[in-house]
Amino acid sequence: MSAVDDTDVIPTVPVMEADEKSGVRWWFSRIVSYALLAVMLMILAVTVVLPRVAGATPYTILTSSMRPAYPPGTLVVVKPVDPHELGVGTPITYQFASGLPELVTHRIVAIRQSGAGELTFITRGDNNGSDDENPVQVGQIRGKLWYAIPYMGYVNNWLNGEQRKITVTIIVIGLAGYALYMFGSAGMEHRNKRKASGAP
Repeated sequence: MSAVDDTDVIPTVPVMEADEKSGVRWWFSRIVSYALLAVMLMILAVTVVLPRVAGATPYTILTSSMRPAYPPGTLVVVKPVDPHELGVGTPITYQFASGLPELVTHRIVAIRQSGAGELTFITRGDNNGSDDENPVQVGQIRGKLWYAIPYMGYVNNWLNGEQRKITVTIIVIGLAGYALYMFGSAGMEHRNKRKASGAP
């Protein structure tokens, strides 16, 4: 009867466990989870974080007047601007009429200056055949277009008011939970590998 030399016994990771972490299903679930994480981060960044950090405001294009550049549903993020820095060709967001809440995003096609130095702006939608009826006064301007993302305006509309706060909170909690899960999984995997290899 011969004795068994413990040094000849090499611990191995079960084949099934290795397959679970290298198979198609494992890779698919990992790719999907990372893609969802990236999408959530992007939505949070472009609709909330970047505008707030830059002092900008997100709006949604609702009509076809700015097609093809900015079709309905486009998110336009508008930054405050010195009116004297505006030039022909710049898209601006302004009150449709002074004192009214309705806003319009159209492109500047001409700039006029009165003898007293007061500026007014002639605007037109890219898809319109004529200039807007009334010149835009400086006090009506909310800012110039900073960046635009197609279809993201629908998301921005959905994330308004109290719903925005709730959704952002859920996303932040979800991301924090996901990060903790990933760290925990990595720690467990590392510990299991150390046990399988016989390391102390």
